[in-house]
Amino acid sequence: MIALIDCNNFFVSCERLFRPDLQHQPVAVLSSNDGCIVARSDEVKKIGIPMGVPLFEVKDVVQKHGITLFSSNFTLYRDLSRRVMAVLCDEYRHISVYSIDEAFVTLRSGESEDDVRRVRDRIMKHVGIPVSIGVASTHTLAKLASTYAKRGDGVFYLDSSFLRTEGASIPVGTIWGIGREMAATLTRDGVHTLD
Repeated sequence: MIALIDCNNFFVSCERLFRPDLQHQPVAVLSSNDGCIVARSDEVKKIGIPMGVPLFEVKDVVQKHGITLFSSNFTLYRDLSRRVMAVLCDEYRHISVYSIDEAFVTLRSGESEDDVRRVRDRIMKHVGIPVSIGVASTHTLAKLASTYAKRGDGVFYLDSSFLRTEGASIPVGTIWGIGREMAATLTRDGVHTLD
């Protein structure tokens, strides 16, 4: 089985490590030139501010909701990413770093959901970064499982029975690796969902 470990709202989580008073408060991180919003806390997402929006377009919303803004601090983000990956390297033999806040690992034979939760808890304890873990039979399905892990309690196992019952409600365009053009082609050919 493959697991995708995905750091939740990574840049925001990094900033909150040094500002614990901002837990459960609306927080956003700006691009290098402070022009666009490149990371959002769940609270900012619920307000409706989209990813990548220029700051000037939402300045009134930011002020109205008291959103705390941070300039990007990539030195900090890289350091905390290395710490998360070090925990994963300590736990697993096969790890593939996908981005600054995501890595795929191959689970050990017989590894249980409790074992995966222990790794999640270890990252939180030793690094302080919350993560979601999606587990499935392939990288693509693990990526999909991680979206369900974020909506739930942080760990989600996606199996064939889930695909049988929920596949018809998952649009093909939401699947990792399927871009707009491929989604349009699939839709034109009558393929609208995973089912």
